[in-house]
Amino acid sequence: MNFNEYQSLVLASWFRLKYPHVALGALASSAPILYFDDIIPQDAYYSVVAKSFLESSSSCHQTIRQSWEELDRVASEPRGLTKLSNAFKTCSPLQSSSELKKYLKLLYVQVVQYNDPSAQPLKLMCDAINGAPPRKGLLQKIFAGLVAINGNLTCYVNPSGSDAQTPSGWFWQTCTEMAFPIGITRNTMFPPEPFNLNSFSNACKSEFGVPARPRWVTTYFGGHDIKLILHRFASNIIFSNGLQDPYSSGGVLKNISSTVVAIYTAKGSHCLDILGADKSDPDWLVEQRKTEVKIMKKWLAKYYADLHAFGN
Repeated sequence: MNFNEYQSLVLASWFRLKYPHVALGALASSAPILYFDDIIPQDAYYSVVAKSFLESSSSCHQTIRQSWEELDRVASEPRGLTKLSNAFKTCSPLQSSSELKKYLKLLYVQVVQYNDPSAQPLKLMCDAINGAPPRKGLLQKIFAGLVAINGNLTCYVNPSGSDAQTPSGWFWQTCTEMAFPIGITRNTMFPPEPFNLNSFSNACKSEFGVPARPRWVTTYFGGHDIKLILHRFASNIIFSNGLQDPYSSGGVLKNISSTVVAIYTAKGSHCLDILGADKSDPDWLVEQRKTEVKIMKKWLAKYYADLHAFGN
């Protein structure tokens, strides 16, 4: 039985599809198997992030939306990067405003993607942004949200040793196999940053000496017809998702057949169902796990019945 999450979670469903004689079944938690090629809009991921902030607090969403232009404005002033470095207590002087914007964008993504119901980092951040004194400027409110998530540290944004000295295995895999075309086009909270295949492929060539293979997944496992393929050839797969997880935008959210099923929760976040159980878990999460276990027990029961009937 395969239990996998995120990049390995898509492998769980594919492994069951390709090797049903090896894997009895698969629980693919938060598996964005539709987020390849042009199956779904490239901005689906960031649309979920923006929607989650808006639903949590419209004023928080508005503050973040306005902050990008303010960051660029301050950066363009004389000694602007020094001002930003001081305002955000960076560990090293900023080399560009994009360095800070990249950090903040990732932080906003993380508080939504991993918005677990006990810690509630999204609410924590927005409460800090909204709760900053009125006299505080726009960027000071953003900094308050940053501190709420990271705690009181001596410095932020670019700590020593934060950049890996060698290319990550994940970057290699996105270049050669799993190219997620995630970009930002029309978004209510983030500035445009569309996915550019040529730029991505050039980065792969520069880093690894290989071109990107954006259609490898859809060629090998099936692309636009993946639901038909799953219906015809797959069985014993659970696709579980939490709709607050941005990756759910590329997930399977409807049952494909009686044995390829979709289970999702409105308030769930990334891979929440396969994390360790906790006494503070909400009822909807407990029920989601119970449903998954019940389905897998049926698979096992059928397997042993077949083994008894056809085995030695």
